[in-house]
Amino acid sequence: MRPITDNTLFYGDNLKILRDYIPTESVDLVYLDPPFNSNRTYNVLFKDERGNDSEAQIVAFTDSWSWGPTAEQEYNELVTQGSPAISDMISALRGFIGSNPMMAYLVMMASRLMELHRVLKPTGSLYLHCDPTASHYLKIILDTIFGADHFLNEIVWHYTGGGRSKSYFSRKHDILLWYRVGPRHTFNVDAIRQPYKATSQYAKSGIMSASGKQYQPHPLGTPVDDVWDIPIINPLAHERLGYPTQKPLILLERIIQASSNLGDIVLDPFCGGGTTIAAAQKLGRRWIGIDITHLSIALQKYRLAEMYPGLTFNVIGEPEDVGAAHQLFNDNPYQFQWWALSMIHARPYGADGSSKQGKKGPDGGIDGIINFIDDAAGKTKKVIIQVKGGKVQASVIRDLIGVLDATKGVMGVLITLEPPTKPMRDAATTAGFYESQSWGRKYPRVQIVTIAELFAGKEIAMPPAYGTFKQVQRVDPDTSNQQDRLDV
Repeated sequence: MRPITDNTLFYGDNLKILRDYIPTESVDLVYLDPPFNSNRTYNVLFKDERGNDSEAQIVAFTDSWSWGPTAEQEYNELVTQGSPAISDMISALRGFIGSNPMMAYLVMMASRLMELHRVLKPTGSLYLHCDPTASHYLKIILDTIFGADHFLNEIVWHYTGGGRSKSYFSRKHDILLWYRVGPRHTFNVDAIRQPYKATSQYAKSGIMSASGKQYQPHPLGTPVDDVWDIPIINPLAHERLGYPTQKPLILLERIIQASSNLGDIVLDPFCGGGTTIAAAQKLGRRWIGIDITHLSIALQKYRLAEMYPGLTFNVIGEPEDVGAAHQLFNDNPYQFQWWALSMIHARPYGADGSSKQGKKGPDGGIDGIINFIDDAAGKTKKVIIQVKGGKVQASVIRDLIGVLDATKGVMGVLITLEPPTKPMRDAATTAGFYESQSWGRKYPRVQIVTIAELFAGKEIAMPPAYGTFKQVQRVDPDTSNQQDRLDV
């Protein structure tokens, strides 16, 4: 097994990465917020530079499952290679549920929960974030893998906001199932105590027991119970990135403070928008994040760079040379596109509300955008990005110029795997220059940059970017543990 690397983002299937990279009994805390089998398509909704909703949306993932060869293979592996208890459990579930999308989802989860149990230390624990759609089935799986006697809590995360149902009680909570590995586990109850309400008798002078003994309130407040009233992320909050399943930072801070210590390793195998990683870094923990989309990895790189300027970490699974970039393009052109955009810190641009991955909205021919501000009025200007993995011709440059004219983009960039031809460069030259009054410089209005040049360190010639994704708040590590307390 390859050695574990702390503070690392992994791109790829978390089952393979867990088996190939994460040693047995090496992780202190696991938090996972996997898909819920909701049969929904989740779009990333990006913001413009003022925090307003943008027309730019792109499919992050489709939370739908089907029984097929992959599910059958993982099921057979669980039955033939798992312990007798796991084999019996998964066989019984299939007999009860059948070979359908829910069973495919549960087989996927069982395989990964077995690996997560393996990598946890004897004092470690796991929080599985789910909703009532599948929580009852997942608890059976967790009882089998971790042991029913190692179940600690079913935590209810209650929140408000959003629509209200007229057909049933409005569904306003998620479930967190908390399990430990061994007989002892980390639980820092005092680290997450909440201040007493001003009206509480504890906040005044304590209470008198029947025997006449005075009980004084704890100076740090009251212990947290298993119902957590934590608001969902406000649409205008600094931390909101637009990732569809992004959870509040305070929720992950509570989990990490309660169940790990300084320097411990926190693992999130479905790290999505990166809230677990951001919270772990804020609280002085080491971390490992895994996700199967380059879009997620790109978002997290930007988020960490903005929250923690100068932070260094590793990214494993991204192309490291032109040959690997060609392979990624051949395997999945959309993953290649998202990865290429991340090399220049461009925001992916997707369908305007469309669920069809990669389809363009009314502004066709746009793969990414870089926004910048270049005048005293603070008006946002944009660089239009196109990404091409196959062979291209001069007509692509002419089309890009047309997109610039149609969308009022001030500059355009073509990222290409293949070296540009002379007619392509000549066509780019005809586009002229963008003149920056603020910087007193002229920049080529249309530029062609190859993947090889990006690997060599070449950058886009443009005024300094104001930002691509919605800015998140920078973190002061000296005060991070004292922020975001809830009044209970």
